[in-house]
Amino acid sequence: MAIRKVVKIGEEMLRKKSKPVKDFDEDLWQLLDDMRETMYKNDGMGLAAIQVGVLRRAVIIDVNGLFAELINPKIIKTEGEDIGEEGCLSVGKFQGRVARPMKVTVEAFDRYGYPFSITGEKLLARCLCHEIDHLDGVLFVDKSLDKDKYFKSGR
Repeated sequence: MAIRKVVKIGEEMLRKKSKPVKDFDEDLWQLLDDMRETMYKNDGMGLAAIQVGVLRRAVIIDVNGLFAELINPKIIKTEGEDIGEEGCLSVGKFQGRVARPMKVTVEAFDRYGYPFSITGEKLLARCLCHEIDHLDGVLFVDKSLDKDKYFKSGR
C-alpha cells in the first residue's frame, strides 16, 4: 500500500467526470488499498478515486465503524432531507452546511465485481452522497448553504 497525494480544490482533475470501472483486477485492488491508507492518514471518512488523481468510479467510506468499497456506485433511492456540516480532504479546513437526503440506497459492486446494495441514514447517507458527487466532478462547496462565505474568502 502507498499513501497517495490528495488532489486539492482548484486542480482541474476534481471537476472531471469519472469513468466506469471495467476491470476488477489487481490494479483496482491496489488503488482501493492505497485509497484506504491515504484516507486514514488524512483522518477522512470517505475518499473517491478522483481525489487521488484516478478517473474511475470508485469510492471508499468508513463511517461509524462501517468500512465499504463501492465500485460504480449509483444512488437508486432517497428519502427525506437532512442539513448538516461537511468537510472534504480536497477542500481543506472549510466546512459548510449541505442539504442531503436523510436516507439513501446505493447499488454498487465490491472489489471482485459482485453486486450489492447499501442503505444508509444520516451521516452514512451524507458520506455516500458526498463521495458519489465527487465521481461527477461536484464538490460539497457547490451545494453548500454557506458557499458564498467560501467563495468570498478567496479560497
